[in-house]
Amino acid sequence: MAKPAAEASFEKALAELEKLVAQMEGGKLSLEQALDAHKRGLELARFCQERLEAAQRQVKVLEGEVLKKRAVEPEPGDGA
Repeated sequence: MAKPAAEASFEKALAELEKLVAQMEGGKLSLEQALDAHKRGLELARFCQERLEAAQRQVKVLEGEVLKKRAVEPEPGDGA
């Protein structure tokens, strides 16, 4: 199974992970197939978690910039 590429989207990885979970829950995989699916699932989950953490960091940066701008801008009616 291929590892998630850096350019792979979060949505595609999540969809593949959901498909793997459904296959595993179906109970029709051999032991070897289930182990391979579990390994791939861990890779996909790690990839998705990293993408989510990166998005959270980006949101914090953006929120920080907005808060800084609001702190610097004069309030309406301050006579500035």
